[in-house]
Amino acid sequence: MKKITVTSPLLPPLEELTPYLEDIWSRKWLTNSGYYHQQLEYELCKYLDVPYISLFSNGTLALITALQALELKGEVITTPYSFVATSHAIKWNNLKPVFIDIDPNTFNIDTNKIEEAITANTCAILPVHVYGNPCDHDAIQAIADKHNLKVIYDAAHAFGVRKNGQSILNMGDLSILSFHATKTYSTIEGGAIVCDSLEMKEKLDHLKNFGFESEAEISTCGMNSKLNEVQAAFGLASLKYISDAIKKREKVAEHYYERLKNISGITAFEVESHIDFNYSYFPILIDESTFGVSRDRLFEELKENNVLARRYFFPLITDFSAYKDYNKGKFVHSEKISKSVICLPIHHEITHNQVKEIVRIIQECRK
Repeated sequence: MKKITVTSPLLPPLEELTPYLEDIWSRKWLTNSGYYHQQLEYELCKYLDVPYISLFSNGTLALITALQALELKGEVITTPYSFVATSHAIKWNNLKPVFIDIDPNTFNIDTNKIEEAITANTCAILPVHVYGNPCDHDAIQAIADKHNLKVIYDAAHAFGVRKNGQSILNMGDLSILSFHATKTYSTIEGGAIVCDSLEMKEKLDHLKNFGFESEAEISTCGMNSKLNEVQAAFGLASLKYISDAIKKREKVAEHYYERLKNISGITAFEVESHIDFNYSYFPILIDESTFGVSRDRLFEELKENNVLARRYFFPLITDFSAYKDYNKGKFVHSEKISKSVICLPIHHEITHNQVKEIVRIIQECRK
């Protein structure tokens, strides 16, 4: 069987991208907030229903800059169940990550454990919308307001996600997106910060361009993390197709739900009806005692049959040697889910027959 990858990049038709490239060649303005960079920011604000957005060369630098822009000092409460960029960004800002467990139903940070982790040094909460599933923002914001903390959302998976008709990217002080090629929407590499004021937008723009206020003034120590014109053009061309791609992902998810629902030992992650989801991932949990074989055995069986699933997130951030000094808590739910999760392939090009074949392999693995 032809390899089925866990994801596949959304590529605009080459003939539609070519005129953008020809125009870029004629303008000879390749970076530094060029024409297409500005146009993409404008179009993304409209599509995502957010007031301001600042584009970055990748999501990790966006995270690092978001924390820097808020001028934080001390400890940041976050989750071990995430990609390591979440905690790397905290450490790059000379802040201390404080990890707490996740909710076993949503896979997001457990809001009931946040307050007990707050100390005199706590300055912020950095929750993750895991798989694009919205965090309990009301509970998080209530705690933040009570203790005068900033809230920065890692929304890397949450492009276009809405809750009760409202963009979840408008939650908190800042929200960070990733436009990596593996994401639902991409600029090949890229990222963005969503903010709610022009003043913050301008600050973020300065920080991603070395801290330049003008040609003759650098006000702070920023980085070079700008998105170039070619990637911005790619993003503009792709934006025309993202809604259709998400609908196709939803159809793939529906096929999975239908075919997996009667297999003992498998729990498929489902999203509540009031969420407009983007189907970035399709995680399932394997209960070895009921399913009959381990998660890792199933993972290998899928790989042997050219199905490239992903154990995401495994290991936990706190299991990496770089974070050995931070593994102080007991992350019961995080550890259990990390050891039982598999993200099955889901993207806009997967067919019904491919879903059928993947589920057949899963069923055969039990025998």
